[in-house]
Amino acid sequence: MLIIVRHGRTEANAAGRLLGHLDLPLDSLGERQAVALAQAVGPVDRVVSSPLLRTRQTATAFGLDVEVDERFIELDYGDFDGMPLTDVPSEMWRQWRLDSDFAPPGGESLSSLRLRVESGLADLAAEAQSKNIVVSTHVSPIKVAITWALGVGDDVTWQMFVAPASIHRVAVLTTGTSLRTFNEIAHLQTISD
Repeated sequence: MLIIVRHGRTEANAAGRLLGHLDLPLDSLGERQAVALAQAVGPVDRVVSSPLLRTRQTATAFGLDVEVDERFIELDYGDFDGMPLTDVPSEMWRQWRLDSDFAPPGGESLSSLRLRVESGLADLAAEAQSKNIVVSTHVSPIKVAITWALGVGDDVTWQMFVAPASIHRVAVLTTGTSLRTFNEIAHLQTISD
């Protein structure tokens, strides 16, 4: 099973900012979310993480050595990284939704993101048929993982919400993939600021 998790909250997430390659730590709530997430998932065989600090902090809550894989890094928002979501020009949002090859200035397109994340997932797929592998990553790579599991296109990513410290389970079978859960957050119900 591939158990794909989003990192816990950061100050930038809480402030409603785009957070791509900026390397920020979890905030205190995010640290508690990471612990609750790992407890909810339970024992696993392997933990893979994006190289960014917030995902590595989340991954360490599983108590295993963390393998870093660059392919699971967040989408590069380029010039818009760290910008409040409300300040992103509406024309950019429109272009982004209509064209998966569109990239923000200095950033990365959804189609490029898809290629690298699917490559990472493909490399884990055979082992995930018999072992539980956690991938600690970000919103956009998780959306790609879900579209990969469902066999659908990039346009579906705009119709998903991925909560901080959420859990997503994809079974890898000899016949293909099967989305088992999406956006699990019950483990966060007792955690507050």
